[in-house]
Amino acid sequence: MPYDVIIIGGGPAGLSAALVLGRARKRVLLCDAGAPRNARAEQIHTFVTRDGTPPAEFRRIGREQLRAYPSVEARDVRVAAIAREGHEFVATFADGTRAAARRILLAVGVRDILPDDLPGLRELWGHSVFQCPYCHGWEVQDRRFAYLSPGPEWVRFGVFLTGWSWDVVVLTSGAYAVDDAARDELRRAGVGLDERPLRRLVARDGELVALEFADGGTLAREVLFARPAQRQTELVQSLGLELDEHGFVRVDMLGRTSVAGIFAAGDLTTPMQGALLAAAAGMQAAAGLNHELTVEHALSGDAAPARPPEASRAPGGTGG
Repeated sequence: MPYDVIIIGGGPAGLSAALVLGRARKRVLLCDAGAPRNARAEQIHTFVTRDGTPPAEFRRIGREQLRAYPSVEARDVRVAAIAREGHEFVATFADGTRAAARRILLAVGVRDILPDDLPGLRELWGHSVFQCPYCHGWEVQDRRFAYLSPGPEWVRFGVFLTGWSWDVVVLTSGAYAVDDAARDELRRAGVGLDERPLRRLVARDGELVALEFADGGTLAREVLFARPAQRQTELVQSLGLELDEHGFVRVDMLGRTSVAGIFAAGDLTTPMQGALLAAAAGMQAAAGLNHELTVEHALSGDAAPARPPEASRAPGGTGG
């Protein structure tokens, strides 16, 4: 018997979707390859009731809560390929086994492409080097910030960072010119600008202490914010989904992609990334999936949801 939905990715988006679909009595397989994008982060923040929770603990709690719903199965397995076979999708796992489903939900996130030509950044990622001030700004407030701007359109982000520290320096690493209007805004906000090419990040005891430039000069800094390039996983790339102009999977308000039957939710669909946002997107996509599947079941004369043989009827009740 095929699953109703195979969810690929066991982070906030995937867990949230599995919870919604389980409560809607859909037969779900949640696949988690065990390589979360936020593995280097020490805690999840700005997630109400879960602020400060380590990512691994967040996933453990999510998995534990899914056990209340017998139609949801979770496996620690990597999906190697997805193919359409008739009216179903077939997922092939890394161990060669397969499973079929009526729908697919992609919740695999994106890959951060950390530069190899800037020694120290990869080692300090998630500890002294961060992407999102909403996620980490409170913990490093009032320290000496640097912001490595990826392009001229991002320079003004340095002004925004003054919400967490008044000692902010924007870096261009000599990659582009900064126009007069942006320079004036930085000056008025009290934000520094250093256009020298960066050579490396200097650390002591696992923490950033300085930036070293190609001319041999240094700048004492304790925190670096950066926006690395991102790309879709190989699995997502193999599906021929339509991407937007920034390389994110294009979805409608219910998470439907350009390929019928494949949905997507979370970081792979938007630059507005965060655990709470991903969880909300997972719920929204699950609602879209549940609507499609429920109508499909009903119109086919099979209105009852698919349930595993061992599932027992839950105690009765009318509350939600």
